[in-house]
Amino acid sequence: QVQLVESGGGLVQPGGSLRLSCAASRSIFRLNAVDWYRQAPGKQRELVATMSSGGSTNYADSVKGRFTMSRDNAKSTVYLQMNSLKPEDTAVYYCHADLTFGTSSFNDRWGQGTQVSVSS
Repeated sequence: QVQLVESGGGLVQPGGSLRLSCAASRSIFRLNAVDWYRQAPGKQRELVATMSSGGSTNYADSVKGRFTMSRDNAKSTVYLQMNSLKPEDTAVYYCHADLTFGTSSFNDRWGQGTQVSVSS
């Protein structure tokens, strides 16, 4: 089964850092376009960052300059490095991706979500 597995969430103080990971359930699957979303309690899910299959990135204004996406194709893993975290970054973070294996495509896959809490 083609799944995305997230890790790296936790509790951190304001100003701290976390790195989230989003990995394909098997490294034989290639991650193509990948997005990170977040959803805070009582709020709609919002797009935080995107990375194309070619590696170009875009960020929401609220995280620009603080969050950075990167990828390791050999591990079929994408990362979200989050620095200078603020209480308003508290949310469940989800990765969303299109994957391929050979000529087969597996689109619109979601991770299970990982909780990020920023509090003193």
